[in-house]
Amino acid sequence: MGERFENALRILFSSWGSFCVRHPSLVILGSLVVVAASSGGLVYMRITTDPVELWSSPASQARQEKDYFDEHFGPFFRTAQLIITTPLIEPYVYSPYFGGSDVAVFVGILSFSISVVDKVDIGLDQKLSMPDDSYVLQYFKNLSMYLHTGAPVYFVVEDGHNYTSPEGQSAVCGGVGCNNDSLVQQVYSASLISNYTTIAFTPSSWLDDYFDWVKPQSSCCRFYNASGAFCNASVVNPSCVHCRPMTPSGKQRPEGDDFMQFLPMFLSDNPNIKCGKGGHAAYASAVDLYPKGAGVGATYFMTYHTILKESPDYIEALKMARILAANITQTMGHKVFAYSIFYVFYEQYLTIAHDTAMNLSLSLASIFLVSTVLLGFELWAAVLVTLTIAMILVNMFGVMWLWSISLNAISLVNLVMCCGISVEFCSHIVRAFSISVKPSRAERAEEALAHMGSSVFSGITLTKFGGILILALSKSQIFQVFYFRMFLAIVLLGAAHGLIFLPVLLSYIGPSVNKAKVFAANKRNAGTERERLLNY
Repeated sequence: MGERFENALRILFSSWGSFCVRHPSLVILGSLVVVAASSGGLVYMRITTDPVELWSSPASQARQEKDYFDEHFGPFFRTAQLIITTPLIEPYVYSPYFGGSDVAVFVGILSFSISVVDKVDIGLDQKLSMPDDSYVLQYFKNLSMYLHTGAPVYFVVEDGHNYTSPEGQSAVCGGVGCNNDSLVQQVYSASLISNYTTIAFTPSSWLDDYFDWVKPQSSCCRFYNASGAFCNASVVNPSCVHCRPMTPSGKQRPEGDDFMQFLPMFLSDNPNIKCGKGGHAAYASAVDLYPKGAGVGATYFMTYHTILKESPDYIEALKMARILAANITQTMGHKVFAYSIFYVFYEQYLTIAHDTAMNLSLSLASIFLVSTVLLGFELWAAVLVTLTIAMILVNMFGVMWLWSISLNAISLVNLVMCCGISVEFCSHIVRAFSISVKPSRAERAEEALAHMGSSVFSGITLTKFGGILILALSKSQIFQVFYFRMFLAIVLLGAAHGLIFLPVLLSYIGPSVNKAKVFAANKRNAGTERERLLNY
């Protein structure tokens, strides 16, 4: 079957070559049409610099939660930070550092690479997105040295929760009479073990502050007796009366219509000397009220993460916040999710290990199937090609660990490309070995390397070095780390495995001579100079 397939390929490409020679104008015209049609896609190309669009899928959980947050609450504003340091501090300089032969050496390298696969860092250091001479590098360094709090995190209660009932209030609030496992209490308990949960402080609770604000003992909640309009605590007017009477029932938490009557006043009240509990500054965007005061929609309770410096810190913070939100959801019986500005960028790292294993496995499986077909259904030859490429991939993880290259979307794409590039280093050698009619494996491996070694070395290895070396001169640290380093490692490992390891492996366990191919080759070469050379 393998010989028939080889013969079919030979006839196919011979026919195509003859057609190209006889009709060059048609081939050129057809090529130009294909290029023009492909170039039509440029009309639909759009350039985006939005990091959310670049780094997150519209269907991801973090993206959907961000869209929900943006829809129901005000825009998220970053705070301006001015960090003043002494001139004695040395400026931050990014200094990259740089971390072979028979089968035993390659097995040793493979064993080392296997041992460090799980030690490769996950994430993308934000400092790498800057040029190596950027002043922002110093800012990031000072931020990690002097910052005493982390990013804000919002525990969002989706709309539909009943805040006007005692049960609904007790499930959320954190004061006297609230449930021990309420939302505020659970976040507070998490803050007590901040080294584990990454939650730094007790959350700011608009509900508890509203209860304090509306108390009759407080001077905060007042309205004009005649019009019913809100009367700020700083206003001196005898017609301003307290919202609730100084009675036992008036001292209780407001419920039903009482709750909704005074809540808009609370959210519009600015803090002042006489009343520091006004909710406009802290909670104006935290509560999404239904039109005409019909009810309370989505709300959030804000706290802060602990100081987060490296990618693993951000990933762990995201994981712990989601675990806490899931516990709150289960306790309340209502959907609660955690949201912070960086979640949409770091969610991909929660599944990056699984995605890497899945993508590389699919790539290797595809290589095996295609190699099986193109090598004339020589299953064992396809297995050796796939095995060698798998070794190159594992060794790439060893290089990533030695060269401080983290696993993220960029390096994952490079690893998938590594599978395709490595095929060039291996498949030509294996094909030359499989079609050789020499009697022994060693002679066939020698012939394969003699016929294809120079093509692999000069046509594949050396031609890639020019473009790779240019990347080393880039000022972008992303190009230096994820393209120069990784592509250099891919070419060196591919060349070493294809030109050194694979011929030796074939000389030991390469596929046996295909008798049909030998017979067909002898028949083709009968009476030619090739026959004399083969029998020499």
